[in-house]
Amino acid sequence: MSRINTNVQSQLAQRILSQQNSTLNTSLTRLSTGLRINRGADDPAGLIASENLRAEKTAIGAAIANAERADQVINIAEGGLTEIGGLLNDLEGLVGQSANDAGLSAEEKDANQLQIDSILQTIDRIANSTSFQGTKLLNGSFDYTTSNTTSTELAEVKVDAAKIPTNGFIGVSVDVVASAQTGQAFLSAGTQSLLSGTSLTIEVAGNKGIQQFTFASSTTGTAIVSAINTFKEVTGVSASIATASAYIQFDSTAFGSKQFVSVSKIAGDTAYDTAFNTSAAAGGQSSAKDFGRNATVNINGANASVNGLTARVASGSLDLTVTIDSSFNTNGGTSTFQITGGGATFQLSPKLDLAGKASLGIEAVTTGRLGSNANGLLSELTSGGAANVVDGDVDKAQRIVEDSIKQISTLRGRLGSFQAFTIAATARQLGVGLENTAAAESQIRDTDFASETANLTRQQILVQASTNVLGLANSQPQNVLSLLG
Repeated sequence: MSRINTNVQSQLAQRILSQQNSTLNTSLTRLSTGLRINRGADDPAGLIASENLRAEKTAIGAAIANAERADQVINIAEGGLTEIGGLLNDLEGLVGQSANDAGLSAEEKDANQLQIDSILQTIDRIANSTSFQGTKLLNGSFDYTTSNTTSTELAEVKVDAAKIPTNGFIGVSVDVVASAQTGQAFLSAGTQSLLSGTSLTIEVAGNKGIQQFTFASSTTGTAIVSAINTFKEVTGVSASIATASAYIQFDSTAFGSKQFVSVSKIAGDTAYDTAFNTSAAAGGQSSAKDFGRNATVNINGANASVNGLTARVASGSLDLTVTIDSSFNTNGGTSTFQITGGGATFQLSPKLDLAGKASLGIEAVTTGRLGSNANGLLSELTSGGAANVVDGDVDKAQRIVEDSIKQISTLRGRLGSFQAFTIAATARQLGVGLENTAAAESQIRDTDFASETANLTRQQILVQASTNVLGLANSQPQNVLSLLG
């Protein structure tokens, strides 16, 4: 070294020392914050990826919280339904007691009716008071709304779940491809006299039960029909005069492949004109049995699951049950309506779109809504109602209560299924997704302490070495003094 104005070795040592200090500071920052990426310059691509993962993690956490909140809402609704179910069972017992006419005084019937009135009032009170943060759950607030339904075509429409687009609606088309049928059988007879000669004993059986009838010689068809129809609630079979009074027609009281009619001759008239047939054609035999047929129905082009006149279709966007009116039970019939709103909708996905929502309907469980169109509503059991237990139709009351119990148990089962297989399963999947997303973000963003501690030790040694070298480089120009003597 023979120049003193420019100390190249010192400048070199200073540059290296500055670099080593910068790297040391980076290691200290990473170890103190626990993050490998503290600013964009640390890893631009890694910062972008980790920020995206962090946003996903936040969204997943919100979805998990939503699922937990949804579970709490269903729990509250389930609690109210459980209590209503218990009250309906008590109601069933009171109705059964009140049917015991000979063993029950008028005062006891009045007392039973008083209890029934109290139960009905309590059911309405529970339905109108069960709420979550002020939102009523069982009064129909979460039931779906429909428009343009035609009661003469669809006797009942029940929407269990529907994903309705924002500011939109779901159009529904119900197409009856093939009509439903009842089980049918015919008793052939002459046009002048349905029975002649000896008496006739027949056995009539249906889905509800079996009954035996004995008719005297020359009994008219009208009398036979009247006798059989008297017991149609017992047998599930009704009768009518058909084909210009030449036949007595037996029909199951309901439609569907599970419904049947069975008629057979037990004793009596051996004449040909008392033979049984499954059609109104000539000829016959001593007994006949026939099953009904389910309707074939398409809903929005999808083949529906059908039981008699009741059709159901279930998909990710629509769970719908319709009951076709018997007057609309014809081949080629089409009925259309719209689902315009309603339902309880929960956001169970990090992505805020229609696919990430889960919806279900919770119908009202008041006494004015429990029951069925066929048998009547629970409110008819109140004092003065058609099915009160003092002077009303007790048999009807029992059918209404049974329908109501089925309605509540079905709703509870549907809510339980939603909890177990939608909310709980989604929450578990979101939990796994949160773990994996957090792991991916950690892999990119967090400090590896083992590696970074080794880097820190290395940098500390290099900084010390660079400092010593800088001292040597700064002192090296002093060797020039030896040349000056």
